[in-house]
Amino acid sequence: MQATAVSSVRSAQCLARQFKKRVPMAQALNAAEVNDMNERSFDLIVLGVGMAAVNAANKCAAAGWSVAVVDELPYGGTCALRGCDPKKMLRRGAEIIDGARLMQGKGIEPNDIAINWADLIAFAQSFTDRMPEKIEGGLDSNGVTTLHGTAQFAGEDTIEIEGQGRFQANHILIATGAKPRPVDVPGAEHLTNSTEFMRMDALPKRILFIGGGFVSFEFGHIAARAGSEVQIIDRGDRPLKAFDTNLVEKLVARGEEIGVGLRRRTSLKSIATDGVEFIVTVEKNGETEDLHADLVVHGAGRVPEIDRLNLSAANIEAGDKGIAVNEYLQSLSNPKIYAAGDAANTHGPPLTPVAVFEGKVAASNMLKGNQTKPDYRGVPSAVFTIPELTRVGMLEEEAEEAGHNIRVAENDTGNWYSNLRVGETCAATRIIIDKDTDTILGAHLLGPEYGEIINFFGLAMRLSLTTRDLKKLVAAYPSVGSDLGSML
Repeated sequence: MQATAVSSVRSAQCLARQFKKRVPMAQALNAAEVNDMNERSFDLIVLGVGMAAVNAANKCAAAGWSVAVVDELPYGGTCALRGCDPKKMLRRGAEIIDGARLMQGKGIEPNDIAINWADLIAFAQSFTDRMPEKIEGGLDSNGVTTLHGTAQFAGEDTIEIEGQGRFQANHILIATGAKPRPVDVPGAEHLTNSTEFMRMDALPKRILFIGGGFVSFEFGHIAARAGSEVQIIDRGDRPLKAFDTNLVEKLVARGEEIGVGLRRRTSLKSIATDGVEFIVTVEKNGETEDLHADLVVHGAGRVPEIDRLNLSAANIEAGDKGIAVNEYLQSLSNPKIYAAGDAANTHGPPLTPVAVFEGKVAASNMLKGNQTKPDYRGVPSAVFTIPELTRVGMLEEEAEEAGHNIRVAENDTGNWYSNLRVGETCAATRIIIDKDTDTILGAHLLGPEYGEIINFFGLAMRLSLTTRDLKKLVAAYPSVGSDLGSML
């Protein structure tokens, strides 16, 4: 309970400190501009300053456009400040713990190795705390006007920044990212999100994660290695639904070995507190049960952060999955508006690399007219548990449903040298191959460093390489990459 309160306060204090470091509006614009906000116009205004926004803004500014960006949070977006990057820095501590334990009896005595959570958090913050200033400095140097505050639409080509006036643009790019999905149960306000989790200076003993997705599994694996008792509740039969079922089950079993419990077909009903602990009421098969925890973490997915933009004022169509756009990332209802990243309803998965290239595509289309479409072939994704679970392309059932004549190259790689070397026995690969063309339809990998290997398969899919082509790779040995040919 105390850790939750501390995390929330520290998160708010950190954000406040970062805001104070940003250039105030009156400094970003000259006095005449401040006195006549309503006449301030740009070729492009970008809402949000995550990776999609930064790439689009810099590309358009380099082409000579007048560009402004605005965000109410410190610049950097989820990945750099509240997601991928700091999360993987925390994972490094868990990797060390796990690696030492796997080598017990093989020359390593791990008993005295432990995670100092406060120091690990400080290590992650050594990266995140400098990113907003670094990103803003880069935008400034490229001639982009950097604005701060809460923005919403005031017309089809106009935004209003709270307390600062209105700004007009020939084009507006919505790149506001995503936020935790609202949880509609009594006591939902007691949930801690991933941002707060990564700002806590002490880790509670008992942690309950809500939802069977990326956040729950990744942070669950970190917390368990740091000494917490971890449970995940998932309302479905199958967690991590986007990944290969066989490999997910292997990962679940591996998690249970190190203290990450999973409760399937379990729904959250309410969260309460008695001032000492949280009492979480769940339901399974029509029966309710009270679980007790010191921290309850939101891992129930994310939704586009667009509901406060006053989209109706700009005639912008949107739904639960984001801004409705055409194949060029242009709004279906307002041609002056484009959208990219998690805020846009596209065929791309909600991943940072996708947001980056969607930002570039949107910028290109705004600059040159609609000519470029995003290419989503061969985009890999990874769950950075320990070991990591990765995917690119189709699942086996998807390939069959699409009518492909497939071959599945399946391997238990737990006894292969690259995994034997680090003591990991939980490792496997499943590669979906089109028999007729000898090309990769999908690749699914579970094992140490397979987050690197999956990129080879993604490249092969983008370039239409055959398995014969991949087997021609002459890799450094002994490296994990040298296993590629044997996986096929």
